[in-house]
Amino acid sequence: MFPIYKKELQSFFYTPFAYAFAALFMLLFSLSFSIGISNLEGTNTWAFSFTEMFYSVIIYFIFLIPILTIRTFAEERKNGTEVLLMTSPVSVFKIVMAKFFANVTVYIFMLLGTAFFPILTAMKGEVIVSQLICAYIGIFFWGTMYIAVGMFISSLTESLLLAFIIDEIIMFVLLFVDDFSNTPFIAQYPKIQSVIYAFAAQPRFAYFSEGFIRLSDMVFFGSVIIVFLAWTYISIEKRRWNRG
Repeated sequence: MFPIYKKELQSFFYTPFAYAFAALFMLLFSLSFSIGISNLEGTNTWAFSFTEMFYSVIIYFIFLIPILTIRTFAEERKNGTEVLLMTSPVSVFKIVMAKFFANVTVYIFMLLGTAFFPILTAMKGEVIVSQLICAYIGIFFWGTMYIAVGMFISSLTESLLLAFIIDEIIMFVLLFVDDFSNTPFIAQYPKIQSVIYAFAAQPRFAYFSEGFIRLSDMVFFGSVIIVFLAWTYISIEKRRWNRG
């Protein structure tokens, strides 16, 4: 598994992709930070919560994470290099997990860059450290969930554009499913509303951003990640069997 993980990381960090991707993320994060600072005009300190910034970051993920994950399988299939994986002695489980951990490593690399902003804020004002740590844990779970979703979509098609579009749709659904459950029409049916709301990720992230870590929220994100990774495994295993 480690050779594949290493190969995936090299494909990221030995090319401009990872750095351009991280730079784009930092640019968007910087814009959110600048907007937050501008709202403090007339005050003496930089004391504010990063909660709103992290909510903005979630919106950015909808456009950024698919760019990261569509390469996982769709690009290999398009370039004809997937056959090397399909015929390798490495199990499909190890292939999926190696690619997943490689994507998560790049994601962590992105998040580490944002640590500059809380440090800068702490130098000029104050930061609620416990809330910040919880928010980072929440954003890590959220992004990792999106990575698992993106990998599954990437395993279904060789079209990068199609994988990107489907990924976008699913991520929007995961983001706004709680709003949908609260629409007047759905609210007429409390049982259906409760079922739909159970799949809402945004309210669970809200607890993290407010400084609370609940086991139920961690189980939710962990379960979604495991389910989509399992579907990815099934999708790739099916393709391997079809190749004989």
